[in-house]
Amino acid sequence: MNKKSNIPPIYVPVLVILFLVGMLVLVIKTFGVDSLAGGSQIALLMTSMVCILLGTLVYKRTWDDFEQQIKEGIGGVGSAVIILLIIGALGGAWMVSGVVPTLIYYGLQIIHPSIFLVATCILCSLVSLVIGSSWTTIATVGVALIGIGQALGFSPELIAGAILSGAYFGDKMSPLSDTTVVAASSSETPLFEHIRYMMITTVPSMLITLVIFTIIGFVHPAVGNSSPEELITALHDRFVISPWLLLVPVFTAILIAKKLPPIVTLCLSTAVAILVAVFVQPDNLYEVAGEQNLFKGAMIALYGTTELASDNKLLVELIDTSGMAGMLHTVWLVLCAMTFGSCMKACGFVESMTNFCSKLITKRTSLVATTVTSGFFFNVTTADQYLSIILTSNLFKNVYKENGYESRLLSRSLEDGATVTSPLVPWSTCGMTHSTILGVSTFMYFPYCFFCYISPIMSIAIAALGYKIFRNGKKVNAKEATA
Repeated sequence: MNKKSNIPPIYVPVLVILFLVGMLVLVIKTFGVDSLAGGSQIALLMTSMVCILLGTLVYKRTWDDFEQQIKEGIGGVGSAVIILLIIGALGGAWMVSGVVPTLIYYGLQIIHPSIFLVATCILCSLVSLVIGSSWTTIATVGVALIGIGQALGFSPELIAGAILSGAYFGDKMSPLSDTTVVAASSSETPLFEHIRYMMITTVPSMLITLVIFTIIGFVHPAVGNSSPEELITALHDRFVISPWLLLVPVFTAILIAKKLPPIVTLCLSTAVAILVAVFVQPDNLYEVAGEQNLFKGAMIALYGTTELASDNKLLVELIDTSGMAGMLHTVWLVLCAMTFGSCMKACGFVESMTNFCSKLITKRTSLVATTVTSGFFFNVTTADQYLSIILTSNLFKNVYKENGYESRLLSRSLEDGATVTSPLVPWSTCGMTHSTILGVSTFMYFPYCFFCYISPIMSIAIAALGYKIFRNGKKVNAKEATA
């Protein structure tokens, strides 16, 4: 039977997705914040089996159809998987070398009550941009800033809003971020091209956010004289702190500016950071190794857990990185999600949903708005930002191609819709984790996560204006938004 004439009706893929949602709800209810440790992956594979059964028994697809699609799907994210592993190694290298601690050390010293909120947002942005992880930023620097801010008289939900806004800006714009890599790779967009294009919507959103926090900071009746001296002292005692260490991120920025391949840039940056650790922070490597062996310490820092002692409990949590091993759950999730997406595609389910959406979308603005909204919808239904990015990409990739739009418009819309809205969903892995770590309910901090809901609005507004959007190789304008 001709596959093109055997496209399933729209309700079939919808039922499959509802089955996945039901499985994920059970997983999250059972495992909570540990749902990414295997439960979500199994749910994806079980739903993939449902697709295969429907495809073979009802829609006459062959196993070869599924196998070929899975090979193509997983092969398409091969480089992304390598990048994710190198990102894990770089995180460990930048930590034991003192690069990240130096950034935090100098950043904390600028905090003052009147500029606390905007400084918090900026500091979290910088740390998240450097390490490529909003979760790590929130779980370390964010925890410190919650305590400092409350001592200064700020409400915890307001502080949480500033922390999350900054952390997700940095996560979104960092070439070290796994969500950024997944969004770029799933939409077939070069990583740095994706990041540069995101600046058009992300930078204005962040500037508006900073203005809001600046105004609140100056009108807020903050009281108290608390300062981050304890953490600053602990950082100084634990690491060699020097502005010279900031040359490592500067070096990385230069490599990025020269548009070197991401894998090359990350490998070189990791190598430089490890050399810095060997010559500047050798005691850290000895402690990681458990013996006087620099080579062993460097290797463990790259692939495993770093456990450095400190009297400051918060600093111990900050120092603790997981190297390449810490990225394995994400890699596992990506592979299972690509398997699910490939099975959906082999069955014709993606084509069915794409055809349905194509009939509803007749304008450029509505295309971007629907993409952004779908990202948030999948965050609500699947409770995971990685799944949201990949599912939305699979759903709209062909629609963008058929309408002549560049893949970077899709990749930007994915991040504007899926990545930044993930912490706003209480039952998502992001929402549960952040509310638990910061001790603030998702519903409480939601109104103050200005960046997280300004960004999607900005994405749609820029699409309406047509700024730097090209269709079939030609620049579009606002008048063509109805085309």
